[in-house]
Amino acid sequence: MFDKSLVLAILEQIDEALEKIKKRMENIGAASDFTSTPAGMEKLDGICMQFAATGDALKKLDKITSGKLFAPYEAIDWKGVIGFRDIIVHHYFDIDAEQVFWICANNLEPLSAAIKQMIKKLQ
Repeated sequence: MFDKSLVLAILEQIDEALEKIKKRMENIGAASDFTSTPAGMEKLDGICMQFAATGDALKKLDKITSGKLFAPYEAIDWKGVIGFRDIIVHHYFDIDAEQVFWICANNLEPLSAAIKQMIKKLQ
């Protein structure tokens, strides 16, 4: 069994990071909104930092819970989320704004919903 309070605290940090990403995406309608201005690049940097922190925390949770926490949430590509962290951290200069935009547009809400469900279940 795992330390429920530790897992809950980490999930709440992840939830906060995902909410920051959502907030930063509010005025981003296309990948070019990241690359066309210095402010857009700062948003991209901030979003990538939050994704890196999220992936790192998810990797830790997977280890702490022996892979059991994520199992009921099969719709989420957990390895992909964690792998995206590795891309951001180890290949930062190769980050593609189009890919980050696509991930935010298509995967952010389902991931956020799953994290919120986990938090609710553990509370």
